[in-house]
Amino acid sequence: MYSYALLEPGCHYLIQEKEEDPVTLIKITVETDQCLYVTRYDEGPVLEWKKKNAPIHDILELLSDDKVKEWESVYNDNQDAYYGEDDD
Repeated sequence: MYSYALLEPGCHYLIQEKEEDPVTLIKITVETDQCLYVTRYDEGPVLEWKKKNAPIHDILELLSDDKVKEWESVYNDNQDAYYGEDDD
């Protein structure tokens, strides 16, 4: 079992908060003494505060800068396609 305290600001991680949860991409944006401001990417970004001692079942991977750029290009293309549709 891990906790959010292990994660570093500015980094993207693939995690599972609970054993049965799907894999989730998160980015740590801000760190305070007791908490982290986390961007979680689902259908759209979800911004939330997490206590540093909050449990994480598994930290699967720290994404490299190259993988983040690759993911961003795919994610942004999907967001544009979703919001670019016309409902005539």
